Amino acid sequence: MNMNQMFQYLKQLSGKVSPNMYASVMNQNTASNIAFVRQLQRDLKKQDILEVPFSELKLVVFDLETTGFFPNKGDQIVSIGAVKMEGEKVLEDETFYSLIHNTVGLSNEIEQLTGITKDELLKAPPVETVLSNFYQFIKSAPLVAHHASHEKSFMQHVTWTVLKTRFEHRVIDTSFLTKIVEPKTNLVSLDDCCKHFGIKIERRHHALHDAVGTAKLWSETVREIQGLGFQHLKDVYSYLATLK
Repeated sequence: MNMNQMFQYLKQLSGKVSPNMYASVMNQNTASNIAFVRQLQRDLKKQDILEVPFSELKLVVFDLETTGFFPNKGDQIVSIGAVKMEGEKVLEDETFYSLIHNTVGLSNEIEQLTGITKDELLKAPPVETVLSNFYQFIKSAPLVAHHASHEKSFMQHVTWTVLKTRFEHRVIDTSFLTKIVEPKTNLVSLDDCCKHFGIKIERRHHALHDAVGTAKLWSETVREIQGLGFQHLKDVYSYLATLK
């Protein structure tokens, strides 16, 4: 039985089991999650991906939908989407997507933007379960996101809040590559970037579809940056350092 099944099972039994028994099971799951994430952190410290050729680099591209922009002021993650990549190849059969339980719901603006309803969030698994499943999916892979500071700040906040441990995965921003391959084009939003490279996103502001679109953007820019002679991330970081 996985974490989500356990959550649903305990919800069904919540009227038949004591609060102490329910809390005991959830505490055991939390302890297991913390141990797993700390092992990932140890694995991350052993990694050196900077000189892995782009053609061999394995990544997870992810996207979050949130209630706002400021996790320290109470904004929350409502969905996570992710897709794995190997080199330039987007592995569309290896994806992750989940809504996250939320009793407050979304503002009318965010609900219209994302299409996520309060009823869907009430039925969704709790953040502890989703966070655990997400870490099981990404393991120690480096992450990619568009405007990565947003995703990173929320992951730092939720990982500390739920697991009381630090979020230490490397998160690479797509702009690191677009700044080099398109230095004279003011590509900022995901829409602008995808339009420029001829990428269609099936459903905007859906975490999984946006993650797949971002992965295709990464693929296009990786292909171009290799054509410019950059072999790995170390080349990219070294070049960007000369521009400051």
